[in-house]
Amino acid sequence: MILAGKTVVVSGVGPGLGRRIALAAARDGANVVLGARTEANLVKAAEEIDPSGERVAWAVTDITDPAQCQALVDVAVSRFGKVDGLVNCAALDTVFGGLTDMDWDVLRQVVEVNLVGSLAMTKAALPALKDGGGSVVFINTQSQLVPPREAPQMAYAASKGGLTSAMYALAHELGAHRIRVNSVAPGWMWGPPVEGFVSMQSQATGQSADQVLAQLVEPMALPEMASDEDVAETVTFFLSDRSKAITGQMLLVNAGHVMR
Repeated sequence: MILAGKTVVVSGVGPGLGRRIALAAARDGANVVLGARTEANLVKAAEEIDPSGERVAWAVTDITDPAQCQALVDVAVSRFGKVDGLVNCAALDTVFGGLTDMDWDVLRQVVEVNLVGSLAMTKAALPALKDGGGSVVFINTQSQLVPPREAPQMAYAASKGGLTSAMYALAHELGAHRIRVNSVAPGWMWGPPVEGFVSMQSQATGQSADQVLAQLVEPMALPEMASDEDVAETVTFFLSDRSKAITGQMLLVNAGHVMR
């Protein structure tokens, strides 16, 4: 098990990708510490990961509050003695549209969560990570490179683009402490959000869900959309010692939709 003996903190554990990352990390041997704003999601995920509670802990966490970020890290250190990995999955990704109809307060909120909040969570974890080195993984997005025509998200893409720049800076800043900083960038990813989008488009256009999905998959080099499970597998690789010589990299997990 590639994460045996490690402790991993995951922010943004809801019904989708964050949950899948936590499940994959636990399967690969890690103790997992879960953070999210909704307690019910945390309780449900913790029960699914380890009903005994021996290898899982959680704390209600709003990453825009540095004190709550610190409290989540404190839970990890108190329960398991250390932090070896941090996955910044928490995000505000439900704001759609471009600049023409942008509400400035909404734009600021997106940046506050996706960029500032992720950095606050990372800063809180640094003292624990510096004790023995480790891995920070940001969940990013393909849309910072190529905006999806079907669902434009300028604010989301811009905030994640800022996170990419921060990743490069942090890889240099933290490398001397043997802390690696990388980013996993999904494109269209089959999981609860995209399932909902496909259903909505199906109702709006009169097409079947399979037809809508086929249109999304058609530009991809592989004939099947990546899933949130696929993205979670990539994250566990970055958390593991198998990637110990990799830092400052953004890896697209997108079935070959966009290639860089």
